[in-house]
Amino acid sequence: MSMRAASECRGGNACGILRFYGKETAMLRIGCHLSSSKGYLAMGKEAVKIGANTFQFFTRNPRGGKAKELDISDIEAYLEFAQENGIARILAHAPYTLNACAKDPDLRQFAYDTMCDDLRRLQYIPEAMYNFHPGSHVKQGVEQGIFYICDLLNRIHAQSGQTTVLLETMAGKGTELGRNFEELSMIIDRVEDKSRLGVCLDTCHVFDGGYDIVHSLDKVLEEFDQTIGLHRLKAVHLNDSKHGLDSHKDRHEKIGEGQIGLETFVKIVTHPKLRELPFYLETPNDLAGYQREIALLREKAEGERI
Repeated sequence: MSMRAASECRGGNACGILRFYGKETAMLRIGCHLSSSKGYLAMGKEAVKIGANTFQFFTRNPRGGKAKELDISDIEAYLEFAQENGIARILAHAPYTLNACAKDPDLRQFAYDTMCDDLRRLQYIPEAMYNFHPGSHVKQGVEQGIFYICDLLNRIHAQSGQTTVLLETMAGKGTELGRNFEELSMIIDRVEDKSRLGVCLDTCHVFDGGYDIVHSLDKVLEEFDQTIGLHRLKAVHLNDSKHGLDSHKDRHEKIGEGQIGLETFVKIVTHPKLRELPFYLETPNDLAGYQREIALLREKAEGERI
């Protein structure tokens, strides 16, 4: 399948429309984090098996290291399978060891080299996005950390293709950047090519970071819109939280078993300003657990739409 055909898949009925009890409604675009060890086609088949129509994966070992050689035949087989099965808007996740604002210049170079390589590979999958944690300034200060992140992104954009890069909202542990909407806005403001830049909102992270999505979801979204702009919100990580509001702990929990609760997740996936976005589960689960959560959220979401 051609790259153009893969891109157009997002607009077709197979990719986004569900006929439900005689109604035509937007299908919930939901998946989970999958292992990329066996390639793209294997991930696509695994996604379909558990009822997902998108998925997230690490571009390489999450602790860093060299990525496997590209298998173009596997990618072509995946693209065909994805079109036939309505899979779209998959999310590649950078390794955790990547720190774009590290104090050590060698670590910043590693981040640059890794992201350039990842984005080069993702050009073969035109509907994919790329998510990364902004990093930790390691007591250099917020301003210096943001300078390094923006410098890296500006250099990467000059070398890479058209893949949209997402800054993830963070919980605010230690010296993490992206702990609030203002810090993300500061990064976006200083990136020259904003057309390829977006945000991935992690529900556990923003809740742990002090945004009360349980009692004030609309207010949080309004603040996001005023500070960053909702047009930049491209994806959502669905994670319950083991800890309470403003805890800055970043410990994920299964959907409905943490401090955020199932009711809030139903509001999120059905919210008029969010429901067309892709949702990715990163809860502490095996595949069977992810399958249960996907089925649960689909059932609740479609029930709200009747």
